[in-house]
Amino acid sequence: MTTAALPRLDTGPSHSLSEIAVAFFEGVAEGRQMEMRYERLSRMSNAELARFGLTRQDIPRATVNGIKGF
Repeated sequence: MTTAALPRLDTGPSHSLSEIAVAFFEGVAEGRQMEMRYERLSRMSNAELARFGLTRQDIPRATVNGIKGF
């Protein structure tokens, strides 16, 4: 599986604790969405993937970047 480089959370003095917490939980939610997308794509047949213009090798990229209409 491929890893994605995510931007580092800026925890400088200009950010409140609540802003940092919101950013953290938004990141967790985004990670869960990517996990579900990966699972859904990996369960598809090659023919189903082809309908989206994908191959098995495209699944990690599509997981991170998303797919229109999916």
